[in-house]
Amino acid sequence: MGEGLGLGDAYETTLQRINAQEGEKAKLAMATLMWICHSERPLGVDELCHALAVEIGSTHFNNDNVPGTETLLTCCQGLVTFDLEASTARLIHHTLREYLCAHCNLFPKADLEMAETCLTYLNSDQARALPAATQPDLSSMPFLKYCSRYWGIHAKRELSDHAKSLAMGLLGQYENHVAASLHFEQILDPDEDSPEANAPRLFGGLHCASFFGIVDVMTGLLGMSGCDANPGDPAGMTPLAWAARGKQEEAVELLLGLETVDPNKPDNRGNTPLLWAAQKGYMSVVKRLLDREDVNPDQADSEGHTPLLVAADSGHESVVKQLLDQEDVKPDKPDNKGYTPLLCAADKGHESVVKQLLDREDVNPDRPDNEGYTPLLCAASKGHESVVKQLLDRQDVNPDKPDNKGYTPLLCAADKGHESVVKQLLDRQDISPDRPDNEGYTPLLCAASKGYGSVVKQLLDRQDVNPDKPDNKGKAPLLWAAISGHVSVVRQLLNHKDVNPDKPDNEGYTPLLFAASKGHESVVKQLLDRQDVSPDKPDNKGMTPLSWAANNGHESVVRKLLDRGDVNPDKPDNEGNTPLSHAASWGHGPVLKQLLRREDVNPDARDNQGYTPLSWAAGEGHEFVVKQLLDRQDVNPDKPDDQGRTPLSWAAGKGHESVVNQLLDREDVYPTRPDKNGHIPVWHASAKGHEAVVNLLQAWQPPIPAWLAVEELQAPLPPSSF
Repeated sequence: MGEGLGLGDAYETTLQRINAQEGEKAKLAMATLMWICHSERPLGVDELCHALAVEIGSTHFNNDNVPGTETLLTCCQGLVTFDLEASTARLIHHTLREYLCAHCNLFPKADLEMAETCLTYLNSDQARALPAATQPDLSSMPFLKYCSRYWGIHAKRELSDHAKSLAMGLLGQYENHVAASLHFEQILDPDEDSPEANAPRLFGGLHCASFFGIVDVMTGLLGMSGCDANPGDPAGMTPLAWAARGKQEEAVELLLGLETVDPNKPDNRGNTPLLWAAQKGYMSVVKRLLDREDVNPDQADSEGHTPLLVAADSGHESVVKQLLDQEDVKPDKPDNKGYTPLLCAADKGHESVVKQLLDREDVNPDRPDNEGYTPLLCAASKGHESVVKQLLDRQDVNPDKPDNKGYTPLLCAADKGHESVVKQLLDRQDISPDRPDNEGYTPLLCAASKGYGSVVKQLLDRQDVNPDKPDNKGKAPLLWAAISGHVSVVRQLLNHKDVNPDKPDNEGYTPLLFAASKGHESVVKQLLDRQDVSPDKPDNKGMTPLSWAANNGHESVVRKLLDRGDVNPDKPDNEGNTPLSHAASWGHGPVLKQLLRREDVNPDARDNQGYTPLSWAAGEGHEFVVKQLLDRQDVNPDKPDDQGRTPLSWAAGKGHESVVNQLLDREDVYPTRPDKNGHIPVWHASAKGHEAVVNLLQAWQPPIPAWLAVEELQAPLPPSSF
């Protein structure tokens, strides 16, 4: 018990104090410890209190027996605590659980007592009074969910005649009991089950007993008049299906011994009992089912999955062997998507299953699915080296076979960085190492874009690989590596004589431009160190590396480019936006500061629509940038654009109060200047509902020239000229 060795004496002493308590306190405390220690999941505080209040065998649950939480804590002498966040009861330390479990004599009949408690609770008048078909309010019976789901687990471990009698009383009319729906809801798997809404079929007593595998109870139910051994529940599951799914071997054997049981009856998704057992890898259950002559070992579900396919997919070797030994099993049968057992096993890397299937003459090792994926392609994509080797050893496997999108095994392996698989494939003479897919992506391009340097090296060592081959959009491997900032791969490609370091794609983006736009400083440095890279080369929209770096706020990259003598820091793009305009529009103050230091940058340049850097910054509400620009003597703070709108007009229309305040503080800004539609800034603010800005503009008073005499200040101001 580790540290529990030192705590054992303390626990023993505490238990002695507990048992020395007067009246019912000792019994209550020990029952509390038993439930917390042996329950199948953590119990809520209210669940625990109700469990402790049950009088086994009573048909009425007495709420007066429910103990208070303070009483429980006091009786347990500090060994129990309540997790307020999770509302559960727990032991004070994991070593206490280890101690209690190690001392079996403390709770010798725990499962039996818990089973009888749960069944008594379920058989109570209050539980039977709850509606079975709807979602009941369980606030008055909080222990029902636990009892419905777990009574059978406790009973399976230890079943008394009394517990069996209680179970028969419950399950005999199970369809009319709330426990049926509570149990069914808790065991449903949304990924595997498809319950039918408003299904006339119910989760019955035999379903429940088969789920738990309690054969004595099942036998009792089957002996009752009118008991159907073959019904489906709302998900279409039969008792046999539940038993097979849960590896309840004795229950399976009992049901298979009945002539009325259909062992092939599928559920709503077409899963048969055999398919469930094969998927779970329950070899003994599979064997019992296959021993029945009327079991179809190759029956597929609604998606075309056969027992062999699901077993192969899960890597259950012994189950696969059993099924392959059946004469009426087709080992190469595809599902609705074209997946064969071999493809599934190869995709998951189940070597021994792959070997079993490849040993069959009636299995096509190169059969593609509906998307064109072959077993080799799947194995290569997942990096399953040994499976790839098995498949490459076959003469009837095409190692360069593409799927419907043109992906080859080599391309998939390169794209995922599986070095050893790439090596295996490149060692083949019948592989085209530069074969592109439908988008023009080659293995080298994929590896370069993901930064797999060792794979890139293997491919660059090949004479039959074009290191500068672009995809359909004109992007070469170097450009892809630059986009993602893979420094070492960029270096590898730049060192290759056949790589053009300044090659643009179809939109004019060069490796430098992409690296600058993404802020990959070290890649930018590598490219700028090249004599054959133009640092000011624009893309098709006229944006240069500097424009992109400024637009995205990459200060260090901007600095590197500005340090170059062959970069124009004020070069406009096709829309007339300069690097400064881009920095201002996005609020990149530090970049703006660098550009404003340059004498060859016009801080008031207009773009094709007449917007200045200040217009952009004001319209976007970038206070700090607005301040930087207003501090310049060569910036006109009231310069209108082609629509006649000024920086103040834009700031007012967008509701940027602080920017409006900065502009109103300027004597050379005219708040009543109209645009070409005759609208002044306050109109724009009002139209957009910016009340605070409206109030600022309405409160504005024209500045009083300093040369006016004091007595003239009392005279009415002349009409505004603007």
